[in-house]
Amino acid sequence: QVQLVESGGGLVQPGGSLRLSCAASGIGFSINVMEWYRQAPGKQREFVAFILSDETTNYADSVRGRFTISRDNAKNTVYLQMNSLIPEDTAVYYCRSPSTGSWGQGTQVTVSS
Repeated sequence: QVQLVESGGGLVQPGGSLRLSCAASGIGFSINVMEWYRQAPGKQREFVAFILSDETTNYADSVRGRFTISRDNAKNTVYLQMNSLIPEDTAVYYCRSPSTGSWGQGTQVTVSS
């Protein structure tokens, strides 16, 4: 059974940083694409970033240059380093394994002074 567990969310001031983690189990993690999505209140869930097994990455325009996705295959974990946070980044952040269709439970990120 695939399980994805996010952590690392919280309250941060504008301009601050957070690092989210997503620990995966039940899948061949090292061969899998992993993705981050987010959903702000009253809005649809939107793509944030993906990372391929060869560590190729891609980002939504809204976060490119501020967020960095990475992975540690030995720990079956994908990370999202978020810098220069702005209030518009406030959302629940989810990781996803597209090959299995699995989602994590989400972690709340709130950017506010």
